[in-house]
Amino acid sequence: MSDDTIRLVTIGRILRRRWRLLTVLAVVGALVGYGASVLFPPRYTAAASVLLPGQWEDRELLTQAEIATSSAVVDRAAASLGRSGGELRDRVSAKATDGNIIKISGTAGSPEGAQRLADRVAGEFVAFAARIAGGGTDPEAVTGPEDLRRKVAETNRRITELADAADPGRTVESVQARTALEKLRTSLEEAMKKLDQADPATTTAGMVVMGPAARPDGAAPPTRTQLVVGGALLSFLLGVVGHLAAARVNRRPRTEPEVAAALGSPLLGTVDVPAERPARRPGQGGPRDRARRFLGLDTRWDVPAPQQSGDEAGRRVRYRRVCARLRDRLPGPRRLLVVVPDGDDVALRAAEQLVAEAGSASSEGSSGGGPLLPRVVRVPVSQPMVPDRDTASGALVVSSAGNWTAEELAGVAEACADSGHEVVGVVVAGTVLARSERSAGRPPKDAALALAVRGQATGGSA
Repeated sequence: MSDDTIRLVTIGRILRRRWRLLTVLAVVGALVGYGASVLFPPRYTAAASVLLPGQWEDRELLTQAEIATSSAVVDRAAASLGRSGGELRDRVSAKATDGNIIKISGTAGSPEGAQRLADRVAGEFVAFAARIAGGGTDPEAVTGPEDLRRKVAETNRRITELADAADPGRTVESVQARTALEKLRTSLEEAMKKLDQADPATTTAGMVVMGPAARPDGAAPPTRTQLVVGGALLSFLLGVVGHLAAARVNRRPRTEPEVAAALGSPLLGTVDVPAERPARRPGQGGPRDRARRFLGLDTRWDVPAPQQSGDEAGRRVRYRRVCARLRDRLPGPRRLLVVVPDGDDVALRAAEQLVAEAGSASSEGSSGGGPLLPRVVRVPVSQPMVPDRDTASGALVVSSAGNWTAEELAGVAEACADSGHEVVGVVVAGTVLARSERSAGRPPKDAALALAVRGQATGGSA
């Protein structure tokens, strides 16, 4: 998994084997989202539109949007609503849209409050723009354009009088004078039109609020439903990603050669064990263990599903071949320890079957030499301790793939060496789906199986 590409089958395996855990994570995420919605109550947003007549450049529209949210406008609106400007400044926004329209939005804890805030800010913006255009300037500057218009009107009348006084059409000079006077009149009219268009008081004073803001039907995002659903989805995805990340960083040996290399001994073979629910150990009936079983944490998800196996006789052939290889490797007295990492139920069942097959072969009279007299020892990988050497000829390590790190397996091998046992070989056990029940002719476990002892117990014959 650490070097493989993440595939859909991997995601499906996580969903199939960890669906209870992912469901619990999704429920927890939904509760967290609901709690966030309680801490942050829903907000409602209403928008009022202000029309700016005339020709406006984009830069000018942006300036007007900034003015709409300035403290001069927001503070006046807050004062009329009985609120503080600092409280409402973060709840008011404005943006320029197409058609010379400034959309002013207000956010509050209720639809009525949001509507009232947006309308008030829009009204204050129009009033503030009108004051900027004329109401708050110098009186002489205000009356200046009106005086200019009056002077232009008097000039037009004077031009008309001069044109009438000229001798129309009798001399060339009179015609030229009348033509010049008409050109002057036209120039004055065009200048006044341009002055009216450029006058900020004309355009700004024409701003109008396009009706009251519409009352919002629903809360502004994120709503309570969005927070609950988002929390559930986020927790679900984090659970899946966490499984994938754990699998990517997992460096446990997963193949038979890797397990043998970690133990530093030759691989004698692989054996199959019918898949079944792991047996409950003493002291594992607490609430924590029951929760792990309910969530599926007591079984690995990142191992392939067990393949279909043959009958009992086919599986026993593998055990007999391993026993034959052991006889070829062991000298003299054929006594050895079968070392199993504590907690590896698959390896323990394989070791028991291997001991049973060795006893069955000895009772039937094997032609490969003296009988094998193995003894099963469970060794904790955290603090491995193997019984001291007495009459044993070596140690055989039985382990499953993917459960232990290379350092833990190396620690088991070092514990065997410290106690004077040479690791003569490694057997890797895997689970398969049995097609039929075990045959009635299976050798009894007590044929040659000695009492399994803990690895902490030192001494004793092997």
